Amino acid sequence: MKYKNALQHPVFKTISQSADALGVDAYVIGGFVRDYFLERGNAKDIDIVAIGSGIELAQHVANNLPNTPKVQIFKTYGTAMLRHDDIEIEFVGARKESYNENSRNPIVENGTLEDDQNRRDFTINALALALNKNSFGELLDPFNGINDLDKGIIRTPQNPDITYSDDPLRMMRAIRFATQLNFKIEDASLSAISKNKERITIITKERIVTELHKILESGTPSIGFIHLEKTGLLDYIMPELTALKGIDEKEGQRHKDNFYHTLEVVDNICKTTDNLWLRWAALLHDIGKAPTKRFHKKIGWTFHGHEFVGSKMVYKLFKRLKMPLNDKMKFVQKMVFMSSRPIVLASEVTDSAVRRLVFDAGDNVEDLMTLCEADITTKNPKKFKKYHNNFKIVRDKIVEVEERDHVRNFQPPVTGEEIMKTFNLKPSKEIGIIKEAIKEAILEGDIPNEHAAAFKLMLEKGKALGLMIEE
Repeated sequence: MKYKNALQHPVFKTISQSADALGVDAYVIGGFVRDYFLERGNAKDIDIVAIGSGIELAQHVANNLPNTPKVQIFKTYGTAMLRHDDIEIEFVGARKESYNENSRNPIVENGTLEDDQNRRDFTINALALALNKNSFGELLDPFNGINDLDKGIIRTPQNPDITYSDDPLRMMRAIRFATQLNFKIEDASLSAISKNKERITIITKERIVTELHKILESGTPSIGFIHLEKTGLLDYIMPELTALKGIDEKEGQRHKDNFYHTLEVVDNICKTTDNLWLRWAALLHDIGKAPTKRFHKKIGWTFHGHEFVGSKMVYKLFKRLKMPLNDKMKFVQKMVFMSSRPIVLASEVTDSAVRRLVFDAGDNVEDLMTLCEADITTKNPKKFKKYHNNFKIVRDKIVEVEERDHVRNFQPPVTGEEIMKTFNLKPSKEIGIIKEAIKEAILEGDIPNEHAAAFKLMLEKGKALGLMIEE
């Protein structure tokens, strides 16, 4: 059967003509074909395999496209890439691969289409459509990947034990695809992942994080993290999360399983935000609970200071996984550190407490509220409604206080320079004392966030410190 409808973009006609002109067979393979059958929309990445030189085919195609796009050549891998109409097209010669034990980088030889399909990670990614004129649109599916697509199964073309041992990143990819597509990983494949879990240590942290990002960007990330935990991969990647798993009981008192609670929070937040780093904050918001867990006879289980400890752990985790140690990491730290503030505030919504929340959260106050609302995982309908109603009160109060007091991204009405000039001071601790007194008075609501009131308090505080006003 031919699927010409999948190849309606004009670039496929150009590739077909170039392949025939060069006398090579060419196929579109992998994600583009998979997503066509899944009706997942327009692909932005197209993989072309040539039975011959992929680089030569890429150059010929580029010469026949409008504006002659630049061809990037990667001789080491025998691949070439060009961009056309916002589509990234990669060309490679058909190849067969072999591996050594300590690297996922294969030893590559020229091969047939069958060899190339054999080396693919999953049956659903081994589907190929012919591009030459006489077979244009013909499906080549040696592993019955169409059936796996219909049944929602992740399965390897070859022995999964060998597939995952050769390239352990495929274990992460299996779990990622299962999460993105809501597919089931075949039992033999899942067992092979557990068996080869230690092999993940040869994969670079950057590639692992790329897969974690894609899991977190999916609709239901818990699917992926449960697979990671059950196969044992999570112990090697983020032991901070697996440390949260389990329920301890002493003297009849138990605490909730903070691992599964965390996954509920992540799934909840994915319904309201696409912000990847806020999703990371949801994933890590309770990691401080494992090291701070204590049991007290009178009050039961406690996790005192877990937000502070967790925020410190965020830095170590980001550094270990070679994630960015910039404003993105600081944002996650801030969200973890403040994650309980609105929850505590919801029980007694005072103006001063809201001012301090807005002052400390700044432009991230909405993100913080989104995180805290996602943290409501109670199955009791009355409690669920009550908690959400309380947060609505907090949100309304934030708007009211901010409109009146303007404390978000607070700038003191009286500057340090004005204090120095008024009291003829050089840089000194007294300036900091006065500025802190003004800030506290505004946050407590003792004075409005205005220059006149702040200047008056500055004079009073300066007098109390024994400072003389410059005439």
